[in-house]
Amino acid sequence: MSLKALLEAMRPKQWAKNVFVFAPLVFDLKLFHPVYLAQTVAGFLLLCLISGSVYLINDLVDLEKDRQHPRKRNRPLASGRLSPRLAVAAAVLILLAGLPAGFLLNPLFGWILATYLLLQVAYSFFLKNVVIIDAMAVAAGFILRVAAGIPLVEAERFSPWIYTCMGLLALFISFSKRRHELTLLGDNANSHRESLGEYNTLLLDQFILIVTAATLVSYTLYTFSAPNLPPNHLMMLTVPFVLYAVFRYLYLVYVRGLGGEPEEIVLRDRPLQAGVLLWGLAVVLIMYLG
Repeated sequence: MSLKALLEAMRPKQWAKNVFVFAPLVFDLKLFHPVYLAQTVAGFLLLCLISGSVYLINDLVDLEKDRQHPRKRNRPLASGRLSPRLAVAAAVLILLAGLPAGFLLNPLFGWILATYLLLQVAYSFFLKNVVIIDAMAVAAGFILRVAAGIPLVEAERFSPWIYTCMGLLALFISFSKRRHELTLLGDNANSHRESLGEYNTLLLDQFILIVTAATLVSYTLYTFSAPNLPPNHLMMLTVPFVLYAVFRYLYLVYVRGLGGEPEEIVLRDRPLQAGVLLWGLAVVLIMYLG
């Protein structure tokens, strides 16, 4: 029972965020290179382990606050199904094994992994309580996930536009999540997270509007200006899929009242999944056959 609760506390559903480490593999035209593919898979697994330990640390820090949250109080630590002592021991063991393994896989990857860990720990203890910086820290974590894949494939043609698009997309999701939390918790939002007391829905709506527009413009510019893309500009055909996915997410946030758990939206909403899968298929076909 404790092992099951431990795995649940490491939030395996959120490990899907680490899929962005595969971006350099795909966009540097090395998807079918067995060595680079194996190294990226190994990097993905290490990111999952490290992020799992970070979730344990985060839940330990927020133990009392989570018990006051209508949804998070059901988490293993907050509900008492997992003892804090076991969670601490598991987090320490994972870090002691995962970080050296990262350096063995690739030294630069190891440093990026360590930077990601430091950022997430800083977020758990401090940054998540600083208005605006909290969302920017989340975006930085996604950028580091993308950067982690660069040394694993010895990328040569990876466009920096991907970092811009990834950071803006992460801000879009992060601000959407804070809007959902603010709406859900109401007057008790500040007791759950200090930074929520500094937001209001009008401000978050403005932030979401800005980053949505910036994300779509940045991706569109990427499709015809990045030097590593096919010269026929066929990548522009993927723009409608991105438009649909972003608009669908906005619909889920503003009409369905979702957004609190982005990974669950992606894993459950079939139309959004279809848009993302069609985008991915189009990218692979254009990059590798274009």
